[in-house]
Amino acid sequence: MKYLKLNNYKDYSIFFWIILVSIIGIIITTIYTKNKEVEAQKIKGTLDNIYLKKITKEITNNLEPRYSSLDYVSKSGDTYQSIVDSLNIVKEEKKILLESILKEKSLKVLRTNQKFTFKFDNMNKFKIVEFKIETDKKNEIVFKTSNKKNSFTSKKIKKNFKKKLVYKETSIIDSLYNSAINLKISPNIIIEFARLYGFQVDFQRDIWKDDSFQIIYEEYLNDKNQTVDTGEIIFANLNLQNNDLQLYKYEYEKNKIDYFDENGKSIKKTLMKTPINGARLSSSYGKRKHPILGYTKMHTGTDFAAPTGTPIMASGDGKVTKAGWCGGGGNCVKIKHNKTYQTVYAHMSKFGRGIKKGVRVKQGQIIGYVGSTGMSTGPHLHYEVIENGRKINSQKLRLPSGKILKGEDRKRFEVSKIKIDVLKSNLIAKDN
Repeated sequence: MKYLKLNNYKDYSIFFWIILVSIIGIIITTIYTKNKEVEAQKIKGTLDNIYLKKITKEITNNLEPRYSSLDYVSKSGDTYQSIVDSLNIVKEEKKILLESILKEKSLKVLRTNQKFTFKFDNMNKFKIVEFKIETDKKNEIVFKTSNKKNSFTSKKIKKNFKKKLVYKETSIIDSLYNSAINLKISPNIIIEFARLYGFQVDFQRDIWKDDSFQIIYEEYLNDKNQTVDTGEIIFANLNLQNNDLQLYKYEYEKNKIDYFDENGKSIKKTLMKTPINGARLSSSYGKRKHPILGYTKMHTGTDFAAPTGTPIMASGDGKVTKAGWCGGGGNCVKIKHNKTYQTVYAHMSKFGRGIKKGVRVKQGQIIGYVGSTGMSTGPHLHYEVIENGRKINSQKLRLPSGKILKGEDRKRFEVSKIKIDVLKSNLIAKDN
């Protein structure tokens, strides 16, 4: 074995520096290792903290929130009293709640399918801090706790809905009503469509298989993009044996809206030709053998066969003079329209909402539903028109035409008509 031999000062110096560098290297390595361990502990602590936070969050989320809400939709047989009594609140709170509701004139009548939303303070013996009641699909009343003890303040709120224009078209296979239902068109729109054309079209005799219709109407959507209501018809076309009957909505005076054909002629008349849709003419006006009595007698009205529950419309504006039992006519409604005309609707299964003697009705308003009450062999509507006290054939009734637009009115209508035609083209292109 050979040993390192240092012969002079220079050799000693080199040796010293080698030793010094080695020592420094060892010190640096030791410090670096310790720092790595400290850093690792820090990371571990951070991870532990994140885990703790996650656990804490889960626990917090599972705790009962300060506020909770309850939704309720009214059903047949409900009263404000019964709804309030069902709430899990103290008796005194129920009394205050009920008094606040009954003070509102717009809530005088409780309707079915009316939505209620109650907000509870769970930290205060289930005390109600706020509640909402829909007055209709577009409006609601919001009640909030008042600064005054034991009271609520109320405010009418108009809901924010998005308006959408809808275009539909189809061929008529069996009936206008069924064809429209198959397109998922709202019954409100179908009834309004039938009302518009009811002045000039007999839906039982004038419509043939493969006739068609087009329609543009308004829909209102909520924040979830769900349809909550329908608006007005903007355009309609009924194609009968290749003949178009087009109708355009037009505001001819401020707040005065009507529907006009392509020549600027209003379709509105005193009475509709038929006050029911989706029915067939089962018995005409005139002498016939009575189906129950068995002998020939004068049939003073027109019969429309239809399923029980089919809506019946008022054929014109007027005042209800009777809504009750009419002997052989069963449940019937009589309407006086003016000094000249009255109409009768018999054999109803039930009356429309709010229909009673003395109320005023609008043309196209639902006044009852098809039935087979009284002297009847099956569900149908017996419809009579009385002119100056004499019963006449409703199907041969000739009524004066409505308003005809002229001059500046006609020019403005033509502009409006072009805009609607462009709108229709855009909606068709969008659907395709």
